[in-house]
Amino acid sequence: TRVRSSAASDVYKRQMYVTAPARDRTEVWTANIDGSNPVKIATGESLATTNWAPDSFHLAFVVSQHGAIDKPYTVGADGSDLHQIPWSSGNIFNLLWTRDQKSLSITGFEKDSAVPTTWKANPDGSGQEKIGGDCGNIAEISPNGQYLIGAVWAGERTGIYEFSIAEKKCIPLLPGVATFQSEFAPDGKSLLYAIPSEHEVTIYRAGWQNGKLTGPPQVAVKLPFAVPFSSGGNGYDFARDLSSVVYARRAGHADLYLLSQK
Repeated sequence: TRVRSSAASDVYKRQMYVTAPARDRTEVWTANIDGSNPVKIATGESLATTNWAPDSFHLAFVVSQHGAIDKPYTVGADGSDLHQIPWSSGNIFNLLWTRDQKSLSITGFEKDSAVPTTWKANPDGSGQEKIGGDCGNIAEISPNGQYLIGAVWAGERTGIYEFSIAEKKCIPLLPGVATFQSEFAPDGKSLLYAIPSEHEVTIYRAGWQNGKLTGPPQVAVKLPFAVPFSSGGNGYDFARDLSSVVYARRAGHADLYLLSQK
């Protein structure tokens, strides 16, 4: 399951997630933060959630098929206003709106490339312009729209990075930090990121202003249970005000067989 939380007037009330009811079928759903009022948005072979729009009603998801270019869509939380974003570059990792919803940031992988690239586009997906690449998997935009925050999950470059749109430059922020993504606090003056472990998860807060950290990371909250780092995508998410945490609980079953030899 992949989960994202959504804020509206500082009240976190919705989530989106992916279910896998069959081996070759996945579904994108939305629901209230407590799981009530579930709405099935789409069904396909391989679907992935990306992000909520700042209006806390629209969201984006991606349809993938083996050997084909990904197809990104935007839609309302009730399934209305479905719109396909034109795309021809390859696989998509994330789609983000700026805070004013006047432009999109799309991060993906060009054909035969393992390095993520980021494009800027109009809200309907037109006017796509490549603005940078190789700065982690972008999952957040600064409140002023000038910086994109990404993460590298593993390897020598593990850490949190930012991409300066004005300078077209990738800047290491927190090298060595292994997290799926980071988010800005509601006031935009700090970054929040979670470090899951075997028995607990710690959410850290790092002061940030105008593209620079303003102090060392501090523990914001510790949760006395484990959450998965990933589960076919991000396995957890939390509200910017830390009022809610949503995560995937791994479950499954095994079939046992008796083989007798005659």
